Amino acid sequence: MAGIFKAYDIRGIYGDSLTDDMAFRIGRAIFAFLGCKKVVVGRDMRPHSQPLFDAMARGLALHGVEVVDLGLCSTPMSYYANQLLGADASVMITASHNPGPWNGFKICRANAVPLSGATGIMDIERIVMEEDFAPEAPAKGPITSFDIVPAYVEHFRAFADIRRPLNVVVDYANAMGILEAKVFDGLFDITPLFDTLDGSFPNHEANPLDLSTLVDAQKAVRAGKYDFAACFDGDADRVGFVDEKGDIIPMDMITALIACTILKEKPGANIFYDLRSSWSVKEVIEECKGIPFMSRVGHAFIKAQMREADAVFAGELSGHYYFKENSFAESSALAVLFIANLVSQSDQTLSELIAPIQRYFASGEINSTVDDAAAVLEKLRTKYADAKIIELDGLSFEYPTWWFNVRCSNTEPLVRLNLEAKTEGEMEAKRDEVLAQIRG
Repeated sequence: MAGIFKAYDIRGIYGDSLTDDMAFRIGRAIFAFLGCKKVVVGRDMRPHSQPLFDAMARGLALHGVEVVDLGLCSTPMSYYANQLLGADASVMITASHNPGPWNGFKICRANAVPLSGATGIMDIERIVMEEDFAPEAPAKGPITSFDIVPAYVEHFRAFADIRRPLNVVVDYANAMGILEAKVFDGLFDITPLFDTLDGSFPNHEANPLDLSTLVDAQKAVRAGKYDFAACFDGDADRVGFVDEKGDIIPMDMITALIACTILKEKPGANIFYDLRSSWSVKEVIEECKGIPFMSRVGHAFIKAQMREADAVFAGELSGHYYFKENSFAESSALAVLFIANLVSQSDQTLSELIAPIQRYFASGEINSTVDDAAAVLEKLRTKYADAKIIELDGLSFEYPTWWFNVRCSNTEPLVRLNLEAKTEGEMEAKRDEVLAQIRG
């Protein structure tokens, strides 16, 4: 049961590790930890999201909390509602890209500041396990409803600046991107894929990081004449892109393009990129007159760093794109809009816009199962002691023509490697060399 409390959220298999009773207890624990008076709660299309909402709402209402039921919405919409409605906290009921039997909770304080393991999730776990709940209120709190979709759509449509007709494939993966993409209604032509809500994910997993899930969008683009494709994950807080040729665009290249688009309006602004991103992302941000900052991996860390630096945008290699305009949280719709704006205003195709910034050769993230992850990192520290070493998240080693980062998984005996070099040959040679050190 305790295994459902993760580094960034609460997640488990419904009816097994995650039950309605557990949701009721977590609702009570959220009040005990945050002392909140008003909580907005959204949910995805999984059939068990409704009973989990009902149970959590009962737990919160027991303490006099006003629960605002957002109904079906994307995770970015739940963040927007948190700020718009002046809530003390928000909960999104979703398991993101996990398969249908899974569900969970993404919890935030006021202004969509996320709870992570270190900043609240472990506290909520303790309260649940010890039943250290606050006393019940004399009267139960009200449960009201608010449709966040129209307000979200109106807010983010204001960023559209489409200069010519576009034809875009959108893969909704039977999930919450169907609502997130209402922002695009009437702005450009959409060819939809899998646009019926279905929590069993009958067509493919809703995970654009798994490149096999992008095959349908690639085929659709290649079968017609399209400007690009956008592919959402389960709760629509991540989005992947395919260019007009049907080729997958690395997500850090999208970070660089969006950064330049924003910097045209806001020169000198602070922009974050996660430390697994290509060297070219930092270079492009500087070339576009922005100030680049490297961030740790993980939304809770990135959002905190953005707030501290008052950054306008951040991009993560996993397809999370963060905007100051959404309380420093994700808006996949806004990421798609910025790409659409850019393509519509250019006489170049998306692949032509990407080509000059795809300057180096990356290994992609490679996972290795190890017996002692900490020992592996120390071994690498000794082997590559002559490098510039950065200890922001795991260990990063920089040389003049190549670099790599190694990080330990939070939940498994895995070491994750990302490596990049100035030539493909050096990338392959150094990749194999470092993997031999990790696995040897």
